[in-house]
Parts: sequence; structure tokens; C-alpha cells
Amino acid sequence: MKSNVWARRRARRALVQAVYQWQMADGDLVRIEADFLSSGSLDKADVEFFRELLGATLTNVGALDEQLLPLLDRELSSLDQIELAVLRLGALELKDRIDIPYRVVISEYVELAKTFGAEDGHKYVNGVLDKLALTLRPLETSSERV
Repeated sequence: MKSNVWARRRARRALVQAVYQWQMADGDLVRIEADFLSSGSLDKADVEFFRELLGATLTNVGALDEQLLPLLDRELSSLDQIELAVLRLGALELKDRIDIPYRVVISEYVELAKTFGAEDGHKYVNGVLDKLALTLRPLETSSERV
């Protein structure tokens, strides 16, 4: 169990970098995935988790952005690119990976925003993902607030 947590954490770290790379260079999903697989960036990472989330994020970016927009206090184009990558990945996990508790998803992406993002970017990420969890996981979030 513990090794699975670390393997997913490593995959999420690579995912933020991969989505950031895609955003900055408008890269090709297949090429980005191949680059990460061959570079050693996914050593000891959950490769299947990485592939699943990368593909789902990049192919559903429009729908993810639509979910995020009402929760933002600025335009997507004004967001820091790391924060945007983190928010997109967090939104996807909250929406599609209900096997992972929402608190875990938020915590993981807040930590990644601290690692890669601007000084207080993690606070913004936390606030947005918290609001999104209320919408996407109403039963799970309401049961914890009782």
C-alpha cells in the first residue's frame, strides 16, 4: 500500500511537468509521453496512472477548463502555467478518480503547487480545488462536514 502511494506521488510530479510542457510548447501527447518514459522521469512511478491521467487531461482540457472557470477570479490566460497544470490535473482526478479520496487529491496537488509554483500559488490551488470538490464530490464532502 505504502509503495503505491509513493509511486502515484512520483507519477503526479511527472504529470505536472508533462502538462506544463504541453501547455508551453503545445506538444504532442504521444511524444511527451514517450519523452517521459525514456528519460527516467518515471522510475519508481506508477506508469499506468501517469499514462491514464496524462491522456485524459490533454484530451479533455476544454471540459476541465469549463469546470474550473466559474471558480476562478481571473481568466485562464492570467494563471501561472504551473498552477494551471496543477488545477487541470486536480480537476481530472476529482472528476474521474473517485477511488481516491478528495482530500488526498487536493493535498497532493497543493504540495506540487508548493514545489513547482509561485510563492503563494498553493493557496490559490487549494481554494479552487476545495470549491471544485464540493461540486464534483458532494456526497463525500458533505459527509465529512457533518
